[in-house]
Formats: sequence, C-alpha cells, structure tokens
Amino acid sequence: MKIYLASASPRRKELLKQVGLSFKTMPSMVEENITETKPDEVVERLSYQKAVDVCARLTEQGKEDFAVIGADTVVSCWGEILGKPAGREDAVRMLRQLQGGGHQVYTGVTLAWKYKGLSAMYATFSESTDVTMYPMTEEEICRYVDSGEPMDKAGAYAIQGLGAAYIQGICGDYNNVVGLPVSRVYQELKKRGLV
Repeated sequence: MKIYLASASPRRKELLKQVGLSFKTMPSMVEENITETKPDEVVERLSYQKAVDVCARLTEQGKEDFAVIGADTVVSCWGEILGKPAGREDAVRMLRQLQGGGHQVYTGVTLAWKYKGLSAMYATFSESTDVTMYPMTEEEICRYVDSGEPMDKAGAYAIQGLGAAYIQGICGDYNNVVGLPVSRVYQELKKRGLV
C-alpha cells in the first residue's frame, strides 16, 4: 500500500523516514477552515480537511490501495491558540507569551485509506505535549526571531533547532512538539494493516 503525506513539512518527512516508512508527499491545497475553539478539536479538524483533500485528489487520479497522513500542529497558551506567526512582530509577541511558563503543543492526525472498489475510510486522533520554557530576555527573543527559524513554526519556536536553548522540559511525546507523533502514527497504521 502506498502512503502519502499530505504535507510539505520537512520535519514531518524526516520523522516518517526515521521510523522507516516509505511514502510520497502530496501537500494538501485545501484552504484551512475552522470553527472549533478547543485546540485538540482545531488540529483534528484541520488534519481531517487535509487528508480528505489529498484522498479525493488521489481518487480522481484513479489511484487505489493507498493511505494518506494529514497532520496539523498548534500551540495553546493561556487559552490562546498559536499557529504560525503572521510576521516578525507576531513571532515576538508569541515568544513573550510563552517564555517563562508552560504551554501545550497539539498535533492532530487523520489517516485516510482506500482499498480497491471501497469507499475511503478515516481515523482521526490528536496528541498533546506539555512544554515549559525558560525565561527569555528581550534581546534573546529578538535575536531568535531574527534567525528566521520561528517564522514557519506553530508557536514561533522549533524545539529541534535553535529554540532548544530555551526549553526547560517537556511531558509527553517529543516528536509531537516537532510536528508529528510518529510512533502513534505508526501504531495506528499498523493496527489497520496499512504498514
């Protein structure tokens, strides 16, 4: 069975390779549309939209026997959902909000799979990891934002990059903070006979 990742994220690609999965990438082109306000429901909805989009495109191309992995990650801090920063000032604002305290990283995953002649099937789940950051000075925040690393990351930091200098600790799945709870993804694929 061919596996497709509905994302262009280099971090998600690396995590799937790390566990030995062979896959192709087909980034979702769906416009993200959410009405939910709880972070777990937001990421589950967005991952579902991505998986449905790619599954439909593969079906239109006449593909059979495939599985799609759709995923989305957000950070939740003090009741606010933080996605990717809109610009430099937004990244600075997010880091000011996160530093010196705890927050949660949520990743939603939807698996979509299709066998010959059958309708597509879907399974959606999410993971949450608690992260605590050390306090950052204003100079550290600006230097980190100016590195460019925060600009395409939920919550404006990368635990696997320069942002690691400011992570005090985590409780939960480290890979979830990177962008994909890959061990759970593998187990969910295995449970359904997709790997």
